[in-house]
Amino acid sequence: MTPAELHFVVPGPLDQLTGGYVYDGHMVEGLRGLGWRVRVHNLEGRFPAADALAQAAMSSALGSLPDGALVVIDGLAMGGLPGPIETHGDRLRIVSLLHHPLSKETGISAEDAARLFATERRALAPCAGVIVSSAFTARGLADFGVSDDRIRVVLPGTEPAPTATGPGSAEPPMLLCVASVTPRKAHEVLVEALARVRDLEWTCVCAGGLDWDPEQADRVLHAVAEAGLEDRIDFVGERKGSDLEALYRSASAFVLPSWYEGYGMALADALAHGLPVVSTTGGAIPFTVPAEAGLLVAPGDAEAFAAALRALLTPGSGVAADLAAAARRHAGGLPTWTDSARAFASAVEELTA
Repeated sequence: MTPAELHFVVPGPLDQLTGGYVYDGHMVEGLRGLGWRVRVHNLEGRFPAADALAQAAMSSALGSLPDGALVVIDGLAMGGLPGPIETHGDRLRIVSLLHHPLSKETGISAEDAARLFATERRALAPCAGVIVSSAFTARGLADFGVSDDRIRVVLPGTEPAPTATGPGSAEPPMLLCVASVTPRKAHEVLVEALARVRDLEWTCVCAGGLDWDPEQADRVLHAVAEAGLEDRIDFVGERKGSDLEALYRSASAFVLPSWYEGYGMALADALAHGLPVVSTTGGAIPFTVPAEAGLLVAPGDAEAFAAALRALLTPGSGVAADLAAAARRHAGGLPTWTDSARAFASAVEELTA
């Protein structure tokens, strides 16, 4: 593998706390550690419904690059901007980094989904290849006209982590949810499910940004108040580094009611800490969470989610212990971020050879 010069194009700052940005940041750092010369282009403007500023930023970034330049473009940036990709696709070696199709996003209208599907399909056509973060996402790219030989799967990394110790024997079990409060993450389903098991002992901490979709955040917080669970469900905002690690270590189980995940990095982090998981079958989640380590139910089914929580939280059931043991076994086979960076470098080289 010969280190190369790579231009990495992302919408806005790279240090934003979502799974996609965390993945991008680790790839940039990892490639640099492998000797690659990586220049990050932070695009201004609105994405994915690109405005004029975003259009100009993408056109300027690609137009400034010399012929033959190696470029990776985050799917959030390119999905709504096929024009500049088509203009420069013949002279640049462009790879799309697609975390999950924008047209699959929860909460958008059928018209917006159709529009995004069309623009994503156009944007992907001139690319030398596509890197995705799960086999599930790879399977769906045939709908976008991308052949298997133009696709590489590079799983996100998960660093080895200490086994969670829980909140202590004198405290109730602590459920942890790590997800930005957006429609796709379905926090309102979690609230409804928790209301159904209020007779059991538990607390729940939800870590994740509340400003990505303020209207959704208001709906979720209103649902908590309506259920009378303000003293049991705590929304603590974004957490990172040692603060986030402390939450994982003090948790008893991990919960994520998402409608859809392109991989589910927080789920992998939970498994790395040996936490039992309650989640859904949305998107790639069953590919990330092995059946023996989690209880997975249909997305949007609060009753089924509550039943899974009840099975997990019922004292003496042994369910939590069995799931936790399986999570610890599975964690040993998860790739590190260094592994992922090496795989990413190989994928870029293969796709642009």
